[in-house]
Amino acid sequence: MKILIDRLHKAFILTNDLAQSLPIDAFKLKLKDLPSNTIGQQFWCVIGARESYLKAIANEGWAGFSCSLNDTTLKDDILKCLRKSADDCMDFLNADELNEIQIELLITLLEHEIQHHGQLIRYVYGNKLSFPKSWNERYTV
Repeated sequence: MKILIDRLHKAFILTNDLAQSLPIDAFKLKLKDLPSNTIGQQFWCVIGARESYLKAIANEGWAGFSCSLNDTTLKDDILKCLRKSADDCMDFLNADELNEIQIELLITLLEHEIQHHGQLIRYVYGNKLSFPKSWNERYTV
């Protein structure tokens, strides 16, 4: 269990590193000539998943999707919500013993976070942006 929680924590750190490294105007960017949402909307989904899966883990079942991030274009708001959602998850996970249902939800949260890493790699490449050192070390980008 400790390994799973540690991997989730590392994924959260990577997500924050990328958001921190992006220029302020990057959160409005889309993938050119492709149907896509914005980089900020990708982070909205990450934050909402963290908040919603935490609620599901606490309740031992899905309780619906919601996200506290209101403006997907504001870097400071995105960073604040990323930090709070990560801290809330880690505080809960480090305090409680999880049952099988909760562990399954936790794995799904980790999968979701990593899936967004893959999507965000495409956004960074597609918009000719740079990766932070942590992403170069983890994903060889």
